[in-house]
Amino acid sequence: MSYVDTFILVAEDCPVRAGVVPTARAEAKIVPVLQYELLTRHPYGFMQDDLLFAVHVRHKGIPDDALAAEGEAIRAAFFAKPHPCLRASPLPKRYGWGVHYDAHGRIALYAVDSGDYRRLSRGGAGDPALIRVMRNRRGR
Repeated sequence: MSYVDTFILVAEDCPVRAGVVPTARAEAKIVPVLQYELLTRHPYGFMQDDLLFAVHVRHKGIPDDALAAEGEAIRAAFFAKPHPCLRASPLPKRYGWGVHYDAHGRIALYAVDSGDYRRLSRGGAGDPALIRVMRNRRGR
């Protein structure tokens, strides 16, 4: 599922009050680091499926020559299984980043402590639809 004209709000139980840049714990980059790098380098440059696939390619270290030769097959195999949308991403759950989908479904990140986050999360007429990221823990 991909969204359009929607803003995913940071989790109510997010442990941070400002956008935090995720960092890799080891040499290999973890998924939130890859998502953050791609979305901050190319705001509104990715639609959800393209972002998920680009992260997969980088996370698995798929070489460019394999992508050139078998890219369509690799992509088809990747999307043969379901993948969670960005409502389940650690970026809005743990790192304090709101996720904005524009009218064309392209994605950008906004730190929870930014003026842009506050503007996008107003919820007034003409503003994007608001949805909350999935919670970190179940409510009581």
